[in-house]
Amino acid sequence: MNIEHLLYDYLVATGLSDTAAKYVNLISLLLALLIAAFIIDFITSKVIIRLFTQFSDKTKTDFDNLLVKNKVPQNVAHIIPLLVILEFIPKVFIDFPYFENIVEKGFKVFAIVLTLWIGRSLLNALRDYFKTLPRLNDKPIDSYIQVFMIFAWALGILSAFAIITGIEFIKFITTIGAASAIIILVFKDTILGFVASIQVSINDMVRIGDWITFEKYGADGDVIEINLSTVKVQNFDKTITTIPTYALISDSFKNWRGMEESDGRRIKRALNIKLDSIKHLSIEEVDRLKEIQLISSYLESRQSDIKTYNTENNINKELLLNGRNLTNIGVFRKYMETYIENHSGTNKEMMIMVRQLAPTAHGIPIEMYAFSSDKRWQNYEYIMADIFDHLIAAVPYFNLEIFELPSNSSFTDLTKITNQAIASGKE
Repeated sequence: MNIEHLLYDYLVATGLSDTAAKYVNLISLLLALLIAAFIIDFITSKVIIRLFTQFSDKTKTDFDNLLVKNKVPQNVAHIIPLLVILEFIPKVFIDFPYFENIVEKGFKVFAIVLTLWIGRSLLNALRDYFKTLPRLNDKPIDSYIQVFMIFAWALGILSAFAIITGIEFIKFITTIGAASAIIILVFKDTILGFVASIQVSINDMVRIGDWITFEKYGADGDVIEINLSTVKVQNFDKTITTIPTYALISDSFKNWRGMEESDGRRIKRALNIKLDSIKHLSIEEVDRLKEIQLISSYLESRQSDIKTYNTENNINKELLLNGRNLTNIGVFRKYMETYIENHSGTNKEMMIMVRQLAPTAHGIPIEMYAFSSDKRWQNYEYIMADIFDHLIAAVPYFNLEIFELPSNSSFTDLTKITNQAIASGKE
């Protein structure tokens, strides 16, 4: 008497039909196997993880800790219940050979997937370990692992198809190789999209809801859909731009997620100052600028330091160029920095800098580099405009001028002046 037929024999003896007894027997054995596999998986996972954790705590290397972190022992523990299931499937489906074949193929495919999971977690542990080594931390380890995993997944998928179709693996590969040229030609975009989707997913390059800017395709908005062949972006003017998925890995685009997850949004803008308006400041001009509260203490301190230096070095100050001096552009630069540091809309924990760039044909740029505390687009634009409204209005107080190309009114005024001069000369 077979143990797998104990329930079946009992049910038949009680008068249940043969077919019904077989189905009840199948369901009972299947439930018992799944419950046993779940218990075995739970116990083996706990035991293996605990043993491995204790072992890693006693060793000096970090590699075993990284194995635990990347769940290698946890994935390995699933092998034992899987082997138990594969061993007992013929006994559970003893009266249903057709279903036995289907279920057995399903668990064999799962075995392939489990092998890939174990391989991926092991490679991730190796990646993390290699990055701790000085001679390897600048190497593109991620790229090597991605290439290996692409080949591993391709091999796994082919193996799964071979199992499902019942064709020998070598024959299956040969058949696929013969048809590959036609497949690549017909499904080129789909294949490119599939590979790109894997890379985009693995590298976490784009998510639904991300704000991206892709100048080549005119996209500037939020990602609303990602599929095998296309990525849909809803622009801020509510139009929809469709981008090929493979363009995300072949072309350059900007993802604003990092800014949205940070503590501020960057403000980077310059004022172009006319070169001929820059000059050294006399004592009287410095005293007048001391009335500006934000920089009064700075001017007091700087003026004292400069006076001490010039006195100690017997500098002839009849000419402003001699010795150390304050300039109107330098004082304005300090005013800009102080104003930004005290503005309520800037993040004081992030970089705040005002720098002078190289002179150009449009004057000398004085650039502000800071971060707004509010990242929302409308509020960000308001903060930036509020800052530069004030700074532009403040420029004349330092006897500086903002560079501006001549407009039509400039030529009109010049014509009027010329005509008036001519008329005066005739008189």
